[in-house]
Amino acid sequence: MSVSVNPIVSVAGLNKWFGDFHVLRDIDLLVGRGQRIVICGPSGSGKSTLIRCINALEEFQEGRITIDGIELGPNLRRVDDIRRDVGMVFQSFNLFPHLTVLENCTLAPIWVRHMPKKDADAAAMKYLERVRIPDKANAYPGQLSGGQQQRVAIARALTMTPKVMLFDEPTSALDPEMVKEVLDTMVDLAGEGMTMLVVTHEMGFAKEVASRVVFMDAGQIIEANTPDQFFANPQHARTKLFLSQILR
Repeated sequence: MSVSVNPIVSVAGLNKWFGDFHVLRDIDLLVGRGQRIVICGPSGSGKSTLIRCINALEEFQEGRITIDGIELGPNLRRVDDIRRDVGMVFQSFNLFPHLTVLENCTLAPIWVRHMPKKDADAAAMKYLERVRIPDKANAYPGQLSGGQQQRVAIARALTMTPKVMLFDEPTSALDPEMVKEVLDTMVDLAGEGMTMLVVTHEMGFAKEVASRVVFMDAGQIIEANTPDQFFANPQHARTKLFLSQILR
């Protein structure tokens, strides 16, 4: 699928090492506004490290990452600017257990965007309604199911009105019956035109929602294609092996 002349996310020549381990190798990736990129691959392939670099949670040694015209160099000099525009949802929710759901959602808008509490509360309630748990606003994370906690984490990210949403295996820590409610929330977001990069093994989600599917192995992008072509006609032997194992 073609990407507009001015992609909202541009990754060029990205290389990262952990000590002597070369975890990301010459990564080039362009993401157009409103595109949904699903990144898949075996454990240890560099998927999560890639999106952590995009959100400036990891330093990198070579290359460039640009988000909506803001360049993040290897020294992460524009880290605060990047994080204002990029929302991140992790595997493990990362909610503050001593704060209510509403307080979890309003903390960043109040402290980072200097939003008045009344406005932050209103924005948070809007997004809690979007993820279908407004009735849990005054509950604490420990009182919620895993699926509900992950939907709070999505609402929290949305309350910062990000231009791009990153998801790092958002369903991997959930019981199977809770996976669908989180994926349904993400499908709704995609339908509203949110730009998304999603690391996941949920291939049904990739088929339904993705603009492109990117397959990584050993720190490299091996193959990237539309879902139809990726699943029906994979080009690389390593991709074929991965799909034969995961779709079995």
